[in-house]
Amino acid sequence: MRKNYLLVFIFFITSTTLLISQNQIKQRNADTPKQAAQDSTSVVLDSRIVAPESLNESIASLLTNWQVDFSGVSNQCSHGENVVYSDSVYMQRLYSLPTQMELSFNPVVGSYIEMYAKRRRDLVSYMLSLGDYYYPMFEEALDRHGLPLELKYLPVIESALNPVAVSRMGATGLWQFMLRTGKQYNLEVNSLVDERRDPYKSTEAAARFLKDLYNIYGDWNLVIAAYNCGPGNVNKAIARSGGKRDYWGIYNRLPRETRGYVPAFIAATYIMNYNDEHQICPKESSNELMFLDTIHITDEIHFKQISDVLEIPIEDIRRYNPQFKQDLIPGNHKPYALVLPTKHMFAFINESEKIKNHNKALYFTHRKQTLTDQYAGTVTDGNVVNTYYRVKKGDNLGAIARRNSTSVAQLQRLNGMRSTRLSIGQRLIVRQAVKPVEIKEELASSGDLKNTYYRIRRGDTLGALAGKYGVTVAQLQSMNDMKSTSLSIGKSIVVKQERVAPKPQPNKEVEEAKTRKMYPKVDTSSMLSSERILDEYIERVNEEKINNPYEVTVL
Repeated sequence: MRKNYLLVFIFFITSTTLLISQNQIKQRNADTPKQAAQDSTSVVLDSRIVAPESLNESIASLLTNWQVDFSGVSNQCSHGENVVYSDSVYMQRLYSLPTQMELSFNPVVGSYIEMYAKRRRDLVSYMLSLGDYYYPMFEEALDRHGLPLELKYLPVIESALNPVAVSRMGATGLWQFMLRTGKQYNLEVNSLVDERRDPYKSTEAAARFLKDLYNIYGDWNLVIAAYNCGPGNVNKAIARSGGKRDYWGIYNRLPRETRGYVPAFIAATYIMNYNDEHQICPKESSNELMFLDTIHITDEIHFKQISDVLEIPIEDIRRYNPQFKQDLIPGNHKPYALVLPTKHMFAFINESEKIKNHNKALYFTHRKQTLTDQYAGTVTDGNVVNTYYRVKKGDNLGAIARRNSTSVAQLQRLNGMRSTRLSIGQRLIVRQAVKPVEIKEELASSGDLKNTYYRIRRGDTLGALAGKYGVTVAQLQSMNDMKSTSLSIGKSIVVKQERVAPKPQPNKEVEEAKTRKMYPKVDTSSMLSSERILDEYIERVNEEKINNPYEVTVL
């Protein structure tokens, strides 16, 4: 009996000890971050990763920036609900893609495929359509540098193919270049131009950057990770993981934002190739995007000048040329490429002089040189024109700045704002223009005005004449006392006024000297009286019949 009690006591102690040990192990596991498996096939679903910002891109924002008429879906595609497949099907499809890159499947990749195929189907549909425009451009640059063509899907997770996308950290453009990295790869960034938003130049810079990263790591998954978080963070992760040079081996050592980056890239590659299997169809848009041409500009030109003369919506010009932040091409600084639909390019070449001079004084007021201090104007409430916008639900300062081709800082300055908070219904100044200073009255008071006239012909407009003669429409109206812009054929109007300096008052003695005549010399050596000299002089003039004596100045 005593032996039985002893056995029961020993069993109780052993069970209690085991229970305490198991609880301690569970507690340690709870305090330790989840471990993604050390290879791609055994990785567990990591709920702590941060999805790329592009997955949160709103359709409204994408369409606002592009202003493309996506009127329907392709008729060559079966549109319907998402179809879910087994993991083995996803693995086989990724394995079947002709690529030299490692496209592994695991639960993390699966979660991103599900996100694209189910929750972000509309975004995928729009990106498939935009890809028809961008992917050939990407492939050409990648092929030129000997890189895998699948890297063309990197902007899908970087920017959702939005050329003016800006991240929370300030990364900009299709390829999301930070300012420092962009300048390192010769992308110009200043107040008027941001080549990180230039599809062609940023793609070339991205290809060079990716090639440099591959020369460092020799592994495309590590290259993609380094593209996202920088080589420094990848190098730290490699060091902390004991020197492992495999993405899945350093997975837990990477920043949270980067852990989801490679899985998202693999999922994007999958969905862009197998969208039909998930019944996602590309949106149909105008074929105009497919027929574009480029010309180099060597003068200052404003988008509005092109828009007015060629009758192209200014939104279209912005869409083709997102790198020009203020709608202004500073071609006088250096040549810049302008992209336009092919059908408008010939008209642009033929009308280039007219475009350059159209309303020039109006659009380049910031470039005007002051003639003299006497005629210098000051910016006051009387000569500033403000453009306003009323805040709606869902608006933010960044989106409003992008839509109006300005910056958040500029909006804050114009509206005296210290924070970026907005109120629905709030009235914001989104653009400010300075009217040219009128100097007609000042000139008139300091001298006479010389008018240059022009006779109106069929087809003339006040705007075209203003551009031709380097004045504004308002100045033409002022010079001609016009209340409207309508013109009458055959009517003469003043198109230019110049101040003429007042004539100096004549000197009476000098004028008299100028009009005295020099005639043939009279011999006065005999010192005869003045009457005799005059008689002799008249006699000789009559004898020699001098008809045209020339005028001289007698000193």
